[in-house]
Amino acid sequence: MPDEGLLTPHTRVHVTTMNLRTYCVYNHTRECFLSLGVTPADTTIARLKGLIGKLRLRIDEGLWVVPSSGVHTIGVLFPLDLIYLNEKHQVVHLVEHFPRFRIAPLRIQATSVLELPTHTIYSSQTQMGDQLLICSVEEIANRFNKGSAARIKNQPQRVETNLTSQPPTKEEKVLEENRP
Repeated sequence: MPDEGLLTPHTRVHVTTMNLRTYCVYNHTRECFLSLGVTPADTTIARLKGLIGKLRLRIDEGLWVVPSSGVHTIGVLFPLDLIYLNEKHQVVHLVEHFPRFRIAPLRIQATSVLELPTHTIYSSQTQMGDQLLICSVEEIANRFNKGSAARIKNQPQRVETNLTSQPPTKEEKVLEENRP
C-alpha cells in the first residue's frame, strides 16, 4: 500500500493555483501606505525574473527584492520607483521614475529594494531615513486596530453644549454622525 503524500519519480503533480504571498508597505514616518500588494522576490529564480514579462504594474502592486543591493530593468517594459532599504527597513536610497532597460545603482548599505509604480515616492513624500513597515495584511490590520483602540481609550471626553433651542439641521446631523 503506497504512502499517501509520498512523491515518487512517477508521481504526477498538477498545480492549479499559486498561493502568492503579498505584503503591505506602510511608511511609518509619513503615516501613509506605499502599496497594499507587494510580492516578495526572495528566491533566486524570483529575483532573476523580477517584473520581466509584465506589461504594466498596477498602482497597488510592487516587488520586494530581498536580499538585494541593486536591481535592473532589462526586459521590464515600464519605468519604476525604487526604494532601497537597510535591514531595519529604513530608506537608504531613492530613485524616482527609473527608466526601463537600465541597471540601477548598487547601494552597499541596502539589504532589499522595493520596485513600485512611478509616482509612489512623490505621492507618499517618502524620504531618506523614513521607517517602513512591511508585513501581511492581517498583521497591519491588527496593528491599526490596537492603535485605534488605544487612541479612543485615551481620548478626552467631549462635552458639547447646544446654545440654541432649535433642532439640528440635516447638515449638522450628518456632521455629528461622521464625527470620530
